[in-house]
Amino acid sequence: MEQAVDTNGKSYSRGWLIALLLVGTFCTVLNQTILATAFPTLMDAFDVNTSTVQWLTTGFMMVNGIMIPISAWLTSRINSKFLYEGAMIIFLIGTIVCYTAPTFGVLLTGRLIQAVGVGVTMPLLQTLMLSIFPAANRGAAMGLAGLVIGVAPAIGPTLSGWVIDNYSWRTLFGMLIPIVAVVIIAGIWFMKSVLETHKSNLDWLSAALSTLGFGSLLYGFSEVGSKGWGDTVVIVALIIGVIFVGLFGWRQLTIEKPFLELRVLKNAEFSISALLSSVANMAMVGVEMVLPLYLQIIRGDSALESGLTLLPGALMMGVLSPITGRIFDRIGARRLAITGMFLLTIGTIPFAFITKTTPVLYLILLYAVRMAGISMTMMPVTTAGMNALPFNMISNGTAVNNTLRQVASSVGTAILMSILTNVSTNNVPSKSLLKSDPLLYKNHVFNATLDGYHATFWAAIAFCLVGLVVAFFVSTRKPQSIESPKTDTAVAQGGAA
Repeated sequence: MEQAVDTNGKSYSRGWLIALLLVGTFCTVLNQTILATAFPTLMDAFDVNTSTVQWLTTGFMMVNGIMIPISAWLTSRINSKFLYEGAMIIFLIGTIVCYTAPTFGVLLTGRLIQAVGVGVTMPLLQTLMLSIFPAANRGAAMGLAGLVIGVAPAIGPTLSGWVIDNYSWRTLFGMLIPIVAVVIIAGIWFMKSVLETHKSNLDWLSAALSTLGFGSLLYGFSEVGSKGWGDTVVIVALIIGVIFVGLFGWRQLTIEKPFLELRVLKNAEFSISALLSSVANMAMVGVEMVLPLYLQIIRGDSALESGLTLLPGALMMGVLSPITGRIFDRIGARRLAITGMFLLTIGTIPFAFITKTTPVLYLILLYAVRMAGISMTMMPVTTAGMNALPFNMISNGTAVNNTLRQVASSVGTAILMSILTNVSTNNVPSKSLLKSDPLLYKNHVFNATLDGYHATFWAAIAFCLVGLVVAFFVSTRKPQSIESPKTDTAVAQGGAA
């Protein structure tokens, strides 16, 4: 095998580069859900209410979503070594600010700084993994990336619950500081520039339209769960978001050098893969949010116990992601996607019939089946879509795919949380029953809440069924049949070590 070489023609260790990417990006992506079970503790620590503390997630997701489209331009403009190191340094600064935060405002500022780094590292990881491997081996590479993008957010609630039960909330951030610092220092020697760059000016109008559009959309959807679809703030935010995203899209399709190359969506294979990965992500993230609420509110489990219930599923995804990646390299994405969406669907249907006494082992098994389905679908389908694009469009495809997935996650969570809230509220009996028969009233309220969870899981099943139908349209083409262009071949040879 030939030695891997960077853009300067110098040899480097591909193994060390991949290790740095995986460890560093795992730390950054973990922060998407690491506060999932810490909100009550933070509310007490800073004396803030639920709607205020929620901004630690809402603000993080907004900035993260805004940065993802910008990442495509950054990747084409800045040396990949400097870009990754810079993003990790920004993330480290944000983490230190969170760890030392004396007030809630400072903690929120740290979270927003963190999100800037995450918005760059996550798409950059995928772009680099796709670029240093030939098409026939990208499945295995993206399987490794799946360990980060899928597993890190999945174990966040479990890790958060364990830390909160045993240590200070500051440990959630403090434990990451030395790991990220080591990654940054090691990156001085082992991180290399492996992507070609060219000078290009940032289209500030596109950046502004992107920020306003996607920021407003993500904010609007994130507020639906607490305020409802009819709230003025939600409606205004969504309208502003749709208008500015529309203007952003129109500008990208009419200027000579677009900020984000939306023309990748004209490729049918890429568009189908992006749609399927987005729908699968909606089904995954939505249930990840709702199931811990059921475990804690209906069953009375602790934060750690609810997190541990989800942990085997996260581990299942971690084990299967590299395996499904290698299977994809041999058979392509279609059969994997159909099997994965089938497992995701049959693993979700029983959740629509759960009760207060449903055995925990049964829930663990069902959730593990769901995550097995996700591992067969998400990264293989994403890789198939990227394989359909020219080599020089990979960073744009990654940015478009991640942006759609981020918006889909927000939409899916908003829909499920609003269904949960509305059905539960609408089925609550009148207050008159509380006076005449308090015990019966309490029983009806409990059943109303359970009805809300049933309706929510039925909506999740609908997402799964849509994804199952879309899976039949995934290309049957195998990675080995894809002819790599000269640039792709050169990179493949350089990455063969």
